[in-house]
Amino acid sequence: MDVEALRTFVAVAEAGQFQAAADEFGVSQQAVSKRIAALERHIEVKLLVRTSRGSRLSLDGQVFLTHAKKILAAVAQAEQAVRPGSRPLRVDVLNRRISPAQAVYRFYRSHPEMDLDAVTLSTENAAQAARAVLDGTVDASFRALPADQIPAGISAERVLDAPLELLVGPDHPLADAPRVSPAQLTGHRIWIPGIRPGTEWAAFYRALSEAFGLSIDALGPNFGDEALMDALADSASLATLVGTGDRYLWTQAHDLRRIPLHDPTPVYPHVLLFRSGDQHPVLTALRDHLRVSGPPTPHDVWEPDRAGC
Repeated sequence: MDVEALRTFVAVAEAGQFQAAADEFGVSQQAVSKRIAALERHIEVKLLVRTSRGSRLSLDGQVFLTHAKKILAAVAQAEQAVRPGSRPLRVDVLNRRISPAQAVYRFYRSHPEMDLDAVTLSTENAAQAARAVLDGTVDASFRALPADQIPAGISAERVLDAPLELLVGPDHPLADAPRVSPAQLTGHRIWIPGIRPGTEWAAFYRALSEAFGLSIDALGPNFGDEALMDALADSASLATLVGTGDRYLWTQAHDLRRIPLHDPTPVYPHVLLFRSGDQHPVLTALRDHLRVSGPPTPHDVWEPDRAGC
């Protein structure tokens, strides 16, 4: 059913004049007549009866008018629901502990009037996340996707570089170091549970291992962040890597140490993926916020050759 024909019918019914409806829609009286005639053919009843003074509703037209108004109200609600800014911005933050989620949270704290929803997708790699953005499951996603792998219809902006830090327990040989270089990690076991083959973070850590001869693994079950903190606190040899800005919690008795890496500083490049041309005002505000609020980029950055845009 033609929505414009419905709107025209309601306008004629309320005004009682074809010309009044023509003036309202900025079309000719003939165009109004054609719309009404097409609607009547579609539903196979006469809706309007012409008189010397204009037009009036037939009995069928009186019944139909009530339903036509309800249909137009539903159409207006549907249009409003998807108009930019009319619904929350849905952002895939990967993991609620790491820096993208924390950056989105800080944005929300500084812009509480903005309506957004931070989610974590069940997708396991950047390509799947990009497809989720394309099909509208989410509006944006933080991923480390190389420029040559960004699909058509997706825009990407590198908005957050997360320098890596070493996280160790108090008995680890490097626990008291103010800073360490990647070369100093050679021979130490670095455990990052939850690395999944085929993900962009698996590729990042593999490249890091190969570049500096490191031993990075995800062996054993992943019982969550709390179990990882317990394991680090109890071990004199185990270490893990976290990003600057990641928010991990542990008890004071654990006495864990976060030690910056330098010479060079490995950074994980978080790229924001979003649909090209998306005019959602919260997306625009979030991008503006991320451009100026991220941690400073170290002068001695290391990253894989094809990690980001």
